[in-house]
Amino acid sequence: MAGGSTLNSFQIAQQQLDKAAAALGLDPQVTAVLREPARTFILNFPVRMDDGSIRVFRGYRVQYNDARGPAKGGLRFHQDETLDDVKALAAWMTWKCAVVDIPLGGGKGGIQVDPSTLSEREKERLCRGWIDQMWKNIGPRTDVPAPDVGTTPQMMGWMMDEYCKRVGEYTPGVITGKLVGGGGSLGRTAATGFGVVVNIREALKVLKIDPKKSTVAIQGFGNVAQYVARRFVELLDGKVLCVSCWDRGDKKAYTFTKDTGVDAKFLQSITDQYGTVDKTKAKAAGYVLEDADAWLSKPATIVVPAALGNAITAENVGKIQSTVKVLAEGANGPTVPEAEAALLKRGITFIPDFLCNSGGVTCSYFEQVQNDMNFYWTEDEVNKRLDEKMSTAFHAVYEMSQKKNVDMRIAAYMVAIERVASAMRMRGWV
Repeated sequence: MAGGSTLNSFQIAQQQLDKAAAALGLDPQVTAVLREPARTFILNFPVRMDDGSIRVFRGYRVQYNDARGPAKGGLRFHQDETLDDVKALAAWMTWKCAVVDIPLGGGKGGIQVDPSTLSEREKERLCRGWIDQMWKNIGPRTDVPAPDVGTTPQMMGWMMDEYCKRVGEYTPGVITGKLVGGGGSLGRTAATGFGVVVNIREALKVLKIDPKKSTVAIQGFGNVAQYVARRFVELLDGKVLCVSCWDRGDKKAYTFTKDTGVDAKFLQSITDQYGTVDKTKAKAAGYVLEDADAWLSKPATIVVPAALGNAITAENVGKIQSTVKVLAEGANGPTVPEAEAALLKRGITFIPDFLCNSGGVTCSYFEQVQNDMNFYWTEDEVNKRLDEKMSTAFHAVYEMSQKKNVDMRIAAYMVAIERVASAMRMRGWV
């Protein structure tokens, strides 16, 4: 999936860090500490399957940096998960929490598995098995996992329950992204997509583009992309040209397009939990199915890659049209460095992943706060706080980019790295 890039995801993360650290004039010794994760766990553990057999699963957990607070980051179930992917995502989580100025560090986890091949009981046993391996090294003041690709709020509930059994007390703050009524927060499901749209809104303001006249092309139709599509219409009154997603049955991706604009609520109603849209029902509703990469070549104002990493490469970047003014990275690491450099030369405004998609972790932090208080906010209260956090973060990064004459990604790194480095210095680490 890396396209023309010869670097893996963690090397890309390190390259981005090095560039920002140089722009900051950061002490090389501090940079050396920030280039590597503090702790890495590699797990191989057995799970009993429904047919009575035992299957060994490989899992990872990386606690990258906790200078500003407990490690925080999702746990993804994906058959192609690698340790370097998890390390990169944990690094980006560190910068993500710092750039939105929440008191958390960065972590990430993954298990090599296609969750669609498991029954519900097998998924539950897998979740509990992972906690059996990790419970001594996670906790609300240590490391707080959350849902990610291939995992759900129900899975978080099973994990939280298993942890509570191990420690002997009700500790809902150990996991976020739980179901509402089981320690979860209102607004969490839509939070990442909501945050992406808030960032787009603020970018359109500084570019003096009327949001009502703007259009967006979206890659993906999982949770993030679904709510980007919905909130883009609800908050900005713009038009969604298309969404693109993987079809598990055909083992390929399609772009779903409709002349009158994508109706995200309708598509959600015919989409399974893994983001596969019912093609028959979509066609009956007037949707046209195009090639996987057709989303890239739409005459949109905004492009939002909101699926997996390395989606925009040196090979396909030329498909992006001259109409595009903003690229908002809803996914983690969706644009390889060569492609980003080409788009920056064209004057496209980037909203980098760890700023753009930080709404989810911000709302997860809100969930932890509510768990600690044992008092829960209304959805309007959550969304208001989230809007304020995301807007403030965008403008902090934008102002840094203008002040230092750097692109938005480097500016976001500069804001985040300085905050993490400052915490390390105050704690006497460096």
